Amino acid sequence: MMVRTAMAAAVLVMASGCATAHGEQAATQADSGRYAAGAAPLVANLATADGKQVGKALIRETADGLVVSVTATAVPAGVHGVHIHAVGKCEAPDFTTAGGHWNPTAHQHGSLNPMGPHAGDLPNLTVAADGTGSVSFTVPGAKLAQLLDADGSAVVIHAAADDLKTDPSGNSGARIACGVLGIPGNA
Repeated sequence: MMVRTAMAAAVLVMASGCATAHGEQAATQADSGRYAAGAAPLVANLATADGKQVGKALIRETADGLVVSVTATAVPAGVHGVHIHAVGKCEAPDFTTAGGHWNPTAHQHGSLNPMGPHAGDLPNLTVAADGTGSVSFTVPGAKLAQLLDADGSAVVIHAAADDLKTDPSGNSGARIACGVLGIPGNA
C-alpha cells in the first residue's frame, strides 16, 4: 500500500511536467484541478502492530479544506490522540517509520499552544467500552495533493489522550495503530 501511494504521488508529479526542488509543492500545483472538492477521498485502514484492522480514516477535500474522519472498531476504551503523520510508512512494532506529525506550516503542536496548531493535529478520539468511536475534523485550507508528496502520509492512533499543547506530540504516548493513506483503487 505504501509503495503504491508513493508511486501514485510520483506519477502525479511527473505527469504534471512541473519539476521543482520541493515535491510537495509540485504535486500541489500539478493536481489542484484533480483534487478539487468532491474528488476521490484518501483512505487508511488502521491496524495494530500485529496486523489486526482496528479502524479506518477517510480524508476528503472540500472547499474549506480537508475533512478527516477516523472511525475505531476495535481500539482500547479511553481517549486517544489521533494525528496525520508526515510519512506513508507503518512498520511494526512501533510505527516510528510514519515520522513526525504532518506540519507543512512549521507550527508547534496543539490547538491550546499559542504557537500551534499544525496541520496534523486532530481532536482526541473517544472510544467506548465496546472498542468503537469516531471523530471528524476539518483541516482548514489543506489540499489532498499535499498529503501525496513523494513519501506519502499516514494516520496514527496513540495510546493516550493528546493534551493539545505539548510540542511535538501532545504527550499522547505510544503509537498503537497506523494506516497509510491511499487513493481507493490505487492502494
